[in-house]
Amino acid sequence: MADTTYGSELSGGRDQAGRVKPWPKPLSGMFFDLDGTLADSARDIHDALAALCGERGVAVPGFEHVREVVSRGARAILRIAAGNDEAAVEDMLPRLLELYAATGMVNTHVFPGIETLLEKLEARGVRWGVVSNKNAGLVEQVMRKLGYASRAAAMVGGDTLPQRKPDPAPLLHACRLAGVEPASCVFVGDDPRDIVAGRAAGMYTVAAAWGYLDGADPAAWQPDAIAVDAAEIEAWFAGA
Repeated sequence: MADTTYGSELSGGRDQAGRVKPWPKPLSGMFFDLDGTLADSARDIHDALAALCGERGVAVPGFEHVREVVSRGARAILRIAAGNDEAAVEDMLPRLLELYAATGMVNTHVFPGIETLLEKLEARGVRWGVVSNKNAGLVEQVMRKLGYASRAAAMVGGDTLPQRKPDPAPLLHACRLAGVEPASCVFVGDDPRDIVAGRAAGMYTVAAAWGYLDGADPAAWQPDAIAVDAAEIEAWFAGA
Protein backbone atom coordinates (compact mmCIF):
# COMPACT_ATOMS: atom_id res chain seq x y z
CA MET A 1 0.00 0.00 0.00
CA ALA A 2 1.16 3.51 -0.73
CA ASP A 3 1.85 6.17 1.86
CA THR A 4 1.24 9.89 1.95
CA THR A 5 4.76 10.70 0.76
CA TYR A 6 3.63 10.02 -2.81
CA GLY A 7 2.26 13.52 -3.30
CA SER A 8 5.57 15.20 -2.55
CA GLU A 9 7.11 13.36 -5.49
CA LEU A 10 4.79 15.14 -7.93
CA SER A 11 5.46 18.52 -9.48
CA GLY A 12 4.50 21.24 -7.02
CA GLY A 13 3.98 18.89 -4.05
CA ARG A 14 0.77 18.66 -2.02
CA ASP A 15 -1.24 21.57 -0.75
CA GLN A 16 -2.50 21.72 2.82
CA ALA A 17 -5.46 19.52 1.94
CA GLY A 18 -3.13 16.83 0.54
CA ARG A 19 -3.77 17.56 -3.12
CA VAL A 20 -1.32 18.53 -5.83
CA LYS A 21 -3.67 20.66 -7.95
CA PRO A 22 -6.73 22.58 -6.76
CA TRP A 23 -9.90 20.49 -6.46
CA PRO A 24 -12.52 21.23 -9.18
CA LYS A 25 -15.00 23.83 -7.96
CA PRO A 26 -17.82 23.24 -8.13
CA LEU A 27 -17.34 19.48 -8.07
CA SER A 28 -20.21 17.92 -10.01
CA GLY A 29 -19.04 14.36 -10.70
CA MET A 30 -16.65 11.65 -9.53
CA PHE A 31 -16.00 8.54 -11.60
CA PHE A 32 -14.09 5.41 -10.68
CA ASP A 33 -12.36 2.56 -12.40
CA LEU A 34 -14.00 -0.65 -11.17
CA ASP A 35 -11.48 -3.45 -10.50
CA GLY A 36 -8.80 -2.34 -8.08
CA THR A 37 -10.35 1.07 -7.42
CA LEU A 38 -14.00 0.79 -6.42
CA ALA A 39 -14.09 -2.98 -5.92
CA ASP A 40 -11.66 -5.69 -4.88
CA SER A 41 -12.58 -8.42 -7.35
CA ALA A 42 -9.26 -10.26 -7.49
CA ARG A 43 -10.34 -13.34 -5.54
CA ASP A 44 -13.24 -14.15 -7.87
CA ILE A 45 -11.07 -13.55 -10.92
CA HIS A 46 -8.38 -15.85 -9.53
CA ASP A 47 -11.00 -18.50 -8.76
CA ALA A 48 -12.18 -18.35 -12.38
CA LEU A 49 -8.61 -18.64 -13.65
CA ALA A 50 -7.94 -21.56 -11.33
CA ALA A 51 -11.01 -23.37 -12.66
CA LEU A 52 -9.90 -22.74 -16.24
CA CYS A 53 -6.38 -23.96 -15.52
CA GLY A 54 -7.90 -27.10 -14.02
CA GLU A 55 -9.87 -27.70 -17.21
CA ARG A 56 -6.78 -27.18 -19.37
CA GLY A 57 -4.31 -29.05 -17.19
CA VAL A 58 -2.26 -25.91 -16.63
CA ALA A 59 -0.55 -24.94 -13.38
CA VAL A 60 -2.56 -22.41 -11.39
CA PRO A 61 -0.68 -19.12 -10.89
CA GLY A 62 -0.43 -17.76 -7.37
CA PHE A 63 -3.11 -15.37 -6.16
CA GLU A 64 -0.79 -12.43 -5.45
CA HIS A 65 0.72 -12.64 -8.93
CA VAL A 66 -2.74 -12.57 -10.50
CA ARG A 67 -4.00 -9.82 -8.20
CA GLU A 68 -1.21 -7.50 -9.25
CA VAL A 69 -2.25 -7.52 -12.92
CA VAL A 70 -6.05 -7.58 -12.60
CA SER A 71 -6.35 -3.92 -13.59
CA ARG A 72 -4.68 -4.69 -16.92
CA GLY A 73 -7.56 -6.94 -17.96
CA ALA A 74 -8.40 -10.53 -18.78
CA ARG A 75 -5.72 -11.03 -21.43
CA ALA A 76 -2.98 -9.92 -19.06
CA ILE A 77 -4.33 -12.34 -16.48
CA LEU A 78 -4.35 -15.19 -18.98
CA ARG A 79 -0.76 -14.49 -20.02
CA ILE A 80 0.32 -15.41 -16.51
CA ALA A 81 -0.98 -18.91 -17.15
CA ALA A 82 -0.40 -19.22 -20.92
CA GLY A 83 2.78 -17.18 -21.29
CA ASN A 84 3.14 -15.17 -24.48
CA ASP A 85 1.15 -17.65 -26.56
CA GLU A 86 -1.38 -15.13 -27.88
CA ALA A 87 -3.35 -17.78 -29.74
CA ALA A 88 -3.83 -19.68 -26.48
CA VAL A 89 -4.79 -16.48 -24.68
CA GLU A 90 -7.49 -15.70 -27.25
CA ASP A 91 -8.71 -19.29 -27.16
CA MET A 92 -9.02 -19.26 -23.37
CA LEU A 93 -10.57 -15.81 -23.07
CA PRO A 94 -14.28 -16.63 -23.66
CA ARG A 95 -14.16 -19.51 -21.19
CA LEU A 96 -12.44 -17.37 -18.55
CA LEU A 97 -15.21 -14.79 -18.83
CA GLU A 98 -17.85 -17.53 -18.55
CA LEU A 99 -16.24 -18.95 -15.44
CA TYR A 100 -15.84 -15.50 -13.94
CA ALA A 101 -19.51 -14.68 -14.46
CA ALA A 102 -20.38 -18.05 -12.92
CA THR A 103 -18.61 -17.13 -9.67
CA GLY A 104 -21.48 -14.79 -8.92
CA MET A 105 -18.82 -12.35 -7.67
CA VAL A 106 -19.38 -13.82 -4.20
CA ASN A 107 -15.97 -12.69 -2.94
CA THR A 108 -16.06 -9.23 -4.51
CA HIS A 109 -16.41 -6.29 -2.14
CA VAL A 110 -15.76 -2.57 -2.12
CA PHE A 111 -12.51 -1.27 -0.71
CA PRO A 112 -12.54 0.28 2.76
CA GLY A 113 -13.96 3.79 2.81
CA ILE A 114 -15.69 3.57 -0.57
CA GLU A 115 -19.23 3.28 0.76
CA THR A 116 -18.78 6.27 3.05
CA LEU A 117 -17.30 8.30 0.22
CA LEU A 118 -20.23 7.47 -2.07
CA GLU A 119 -22.73 8.39 0.64
CA LYS A 120 -21.03 11.76 1.09
CA LEU A 121 -21.05 12.38 -2.67
CA GLU A 122 -24.74 11.52 -2.89
CA ALA A 123 -25.61 13.70 0.09
CA ARG A 124 -24.09 16.71 -1.65
CA GLY A 125 -25.63 15.94 -5.04
CA VAL A 126 -22.39 14.92 -6.74
CA ARG A 127 -23.02 12.41 -9.50
CA TRP A 128 -20.82 9.32 -9.54
CA GLY A 129 -20.27 6.28 -11.74
CA VAL A 130 -17.80 3.71 -13.03
CA VAL A 131 -15.79 3.51 -16.23
CA SER A 132 -14.14 0.13 -16.76
CA ASN A 133 -12.49 -1.82 -19.57
CA LYS A 134 -14.38 -4.89 -18.33
CA ASN A 135 -17.28 -5.96 -20.58
CA ALA A 136 -20.39 -3.91 -19.81
CA GLY A 137 -22.40 -6.99 -18.88
CA LEU A 138 -19.83 -7.95 -16.25
CA VAL A 139 -19.66 -4.37 -14.99
CA GLU A 140 -23.41 -4.43 -14.44
CA GLN A 141 -23.20 -7.84 -12.74
CA VAL A 142 -20.56 -6.59 -10.30
CA MET A 143 -22.45 -3.37 -9.63
CA ARG A 144 -25.68 -5.23 -8.97
CA LYS A 145 -23.91 -7.58 -6.59
CA LEU A 146 -22.52 -4.59 -4.70
CA GLY A 147 -25.93 -2.91 -4.63
CA TYR A 148 -24.68 0.04 -6.68
CA ALA A 149 -26.34 -0.43 -10.08
CA SER A 150 -29.34 1.72 -9.18
CA ARG A 151 -27.22 4.36 -7.46
CA ALA A 152 -24.62 5.02 -10.16
CA ALA A 153 -25.30 7.84 -12.60
CA ALA A 154 -23.21 6.06 -15.25
CA MET A 155 -21.83 2.57 -15.84
CA VAL A 156 -19.54 2.32 -18.86
CA GLY A 157 -17.80 -0.90 -19.90
CA GLY A 158 -15.04 -1.74 -22.31
CA ASP A 159 -17.49 -2.65 -25.05
CA THR A 160 -19.97 0.21 -24.49
CA LEU A 161 -18.17 2.22 -27.18
CA PRO A 162 -15.70 1.30 -29.93
CA GLN A 163 -13.04 3.03 -27.80
CA ARG A 164 -11.81 2.05 -24.38
CA LYS A 165 -9.34 3.50 -21.89
CA PRO A 166 -6.78 5.04 -22.30
CA ASP A 167 -8.94 6.75 -24.93
CA PRO A 168 -10.96 9.47 -23.18
CA ALA A 169 -14.19 8.62 -25.05
CA PRO A 170 -15.61 6.30 -22.33
CA LEU A 171 -15.07 8.97 -19.67
CA LEU A 172 -16.67 11.64 -21.80
CA HIS A 173 -19.59 9.28 -22.41
CA ALA A 174 -19.95 8.74 -18.65
CA CYS A 175 -20.08 12.51 -18.14
CA ARG A 176 -22.84 12.81 -20.74
CA LEU A 177 -24.83 10.04 -19.08
CA ALA A 178 -24.47 11.75 -15.72
CA GLY A 179 -25.20 15.20 -17.13
CA VAL A 180 -21.95 16.78 -15.92
CA GLU A 181 -19.05 18.63 -17.50
CA PRO A 182 -15.66 16.83 -17.51
CA ALA A 183 -13.80 19.87 -16.17
CA SER A 184 -15.88 19.72 -12.98
CA CYS A 185 -15.23 16.00 -12.45
CA VAL A 186 -12.68 13.71 -10.84
CA PHE A 187 -11.58 10.34 -12.20
CA VAL A 188 -10.03 7.82 -9.80
CA GLY A 189 -8.10 4.78 -11.01
CA ASP A 190 -5.30 2.35 -10.19
CA ASP A 191 -3.79 1.92 -13.66
CA PRO A 192 -1.82 4.33 -15.87
CA ARG A 193 -4.53 4.03 -18.53
CA ASP A 194 -6.95 5.60 -16.07
CA ILE A 195 -4.74 8.62 -15.56
CA VAL A 196 -4.03 9.02 -19.29
CA ALA A 197 -7.76 8.79 -20.11
CA GLY A 198 -8.79 11.17 -17.34
CA ARG A 199 -6.20 13.74 -18.32
CA ALA A 200 -7.21 13.56 -21.98
CA ALA A 201 -10.86 13.99 -20.98
CA GLY A 202 -10.01 17.17 -19.06
CA MET A 203 -10.83 15.67 -15.68
CA TYR A 204 -8.99 15.91 -12.37
CA THR A 205 -7.09 12.62 -11.97
CA VAL A 206 -6.47 10.71 -8.75
CA ALA A 207 -4.31 7.59 -8.58
CA ALA A 208 -5.75 5.01 -6.18
CA ALA A 209 -2.69 3.87 -4.25
CA TRP A 210 -4.79 1.20 -2.51
CA GLY A 211 -5.36 -0.59 -5.83
CA TYR A 212 -3.56 -3.34 -7.72
CA LEU A 213 -1.08 -0.98 -9.45
CA ASP A 214 0.69 -3.78 -11.39
CA GLY A 215 3.73 -3.30 -9.16
CA ALA A 216 4.16 0.29 -10.31
CA ASP A 217 4.73 3.57 -8.49
CA PRO A 218 1.69 5.71 -9.35
CA ALA A 219 3.75 8.88 -9.01
CA ALA A 220 5.29 7.94 -12.37
CA TRP A 221 1.88 8.37 -14.02
CA GLN A 222 1.80 12.05 -13.03
CA PRO A 223 -1.78 12.18 -11.73
CA ASP A 224 -3.12 15.37 -10.23
CA ALA A 225 -3.09 13.64 -6.83
CA ILE A 226 -2.47 10.27 -5.22
CA ALA A 227 -4.79 9.01 -2.50
CA VAL A 228 -3.63 6.41 -0.02
CA ASP A 229 -7.24 5.29 0.53
CA ALA A 230 -10.83 6.34 -0.13
CA ALA A 231 -10.98 8.11 3.23
CA GLU A 232 -8.33 10.52 2.00
CA ILE A 233 -10.48 11.44 -1.00
CA GLU A 234 -13.43 11.89 1.34
CA ALA A 235 -11.35 14.29 3.43
CA TRP A 236 -10.38 16.29 0.33
CA PHE A 237 -14.01 16.39 -0.75
CA ALA A 238 -15.16 17.54 2.67
CA GLY A 239 -12.71 20.41 2.53
CA ALA A 240 -13.47 21.40 -1.05
